[in-house]
Amino acid sequence: MSTHKQGSTPAERVGGLPNKPEQPVNDEPDFKALFHAWLESHRASFVDSVGRLVKQPIGSFFTCLVMAVALSLPMGLALLLDNVERLGGSWQRAAQISLFMELNVQASEGEALRERILEIPDVTDAEWISREQALEEFQQLSGLGEALRELPENPLPGVILVTPREVDRDNLEALRQQLAELPGVAQAQLDLLWVERLGAILKLGDRFVFGLSLLLIATLLLVIGNTIRLHIENRRTEIEVVKLVGGTDGYVRRPFLYMGALYGLGAGLIAWALLAYGLGWLNEAVTGLAGLYGSDFGLAGVPVEDGFSLVLGALLLGYIGAWLAVARHLSELAPR
Repeated sequence: MSTHKQGSTPAERVGGLPNKPEQPVNDEPDFKALFHAWLESHRASFVDSVGRLVKQPIGSFFTCLVMAVALSLPMGLALLLDNVERLGGSWQRAAQISLFMELNVQASEGEALRERILEIPDVTDAEWISREQALEEFQQLSGLGEALRELPENPLPGVILVTPREVDRDNLEALRQQLAELPGVAQAQLDLLWVERLGAILKLGDRFVFGLSLLLIATLLLVIGNTIRLHIENRRTEIEVVKLVGGTDGYVRRPFLYMGALYGLGAGLIAWALLAYGLGWLNEAVTGLAGLYGSDFGLAGVPVEDGFSLVLGALLLGYIGAWLAVARHLSELAPR
């Protein structure tokens, strides 16, 4: 007779009860652990970059100084152009429109017309000069006061000097035509040649600063790229060992990117200091010269927003230069 229990399965008779399936074990780290490891890797790279720069203070300082000089040149020229523009009071006054009135226009009519002109959106200021004021000024400036007093009547008309809001040739010509059609205006005169010369000078200055900026930016990238290349060569053996044990390109690249950004940060701060000191030193001579002409003009310093933009731009240039240098040499750093 069979000794097996009735109803038992073949699997139970052969090997006993089957084992329960094991639960899968998740060995992958969670997001928090990965993020902490990422932060720790960046912190270690940053500290390592700072330590290497501190160990070579003289070389690091002169590298930042060279970059700072290249940064301060275009920025300084741009600031000087702004100060030259401010020197004239405003470029709008250099493009004033002179409205010569008819001889029969009275002073009250001229004042009323001036108020009407001020309501035009393209006009920022208007000044009425009566016939008597015009004659008095002409006597003082021409040196013919005695001869002019012998004239039977005043030959000079009243004048309204209109200051436009913007210096643009087409807009100024349209405004001149509009003012010439006003009642009582005999002639509207605008020195368009001077406006064109002024615009050409400003355009030349802007283009010169832009071209110089591009040239010096390329110089900065070459300087930071060559500096990072030297750091790569000094650590070639270390990098090859890191890649041999499985270090990724991002891990190898990270310290050099921080180093380039630190070079740029230092260069931006030094450039800001150089510009502030240079403008202050130059301002002493400028104020002395302006005082001889009875003016209180002085050079404006470096605006805070421009200073921060300079530092941020230098930091980005250092980062980009380091990235380009490492990207070029990374393929050569394979373990041998």
